[in-house]
Amino acid sequence: MAKLTRDDVLKLAQLARISLSDDEVTEFSEELSAILQYVEQLSAVDVSGLVSTNQVTGLTNVMREDSIKDYGYAPLDLLKNVPKTQDNQLKVKRMIG
Repeated sequence: MAKLTRDDVLKLAQLARISLSDDEVTEFSEELSAILQYVEQLSAVDVSGLVSTNQVTGLTNVMREDSIKDYGYAPLDLLKNVPKTQDNQLKVKRMIG
């Protein structure tokens, strides 16, 4: 059985960059030990004959083929309609200070 010591909880708190009081260390030691015991119980279950389930709704993604649409305009022709360009791109005011 997995039983976390006080030092284990303090090490976890240090890794998580949280500070714990003495009461919290005692409380979390008990709670985390109970969680680890439950995980050990789950690990002991025999699942060798089961098929994994990825989803249960039966829905599938609806995908379409990508296709190129020609609207009859060249990109450079469209840039003639914008106020400012630079190197064949739109030039806008800086948005991040």
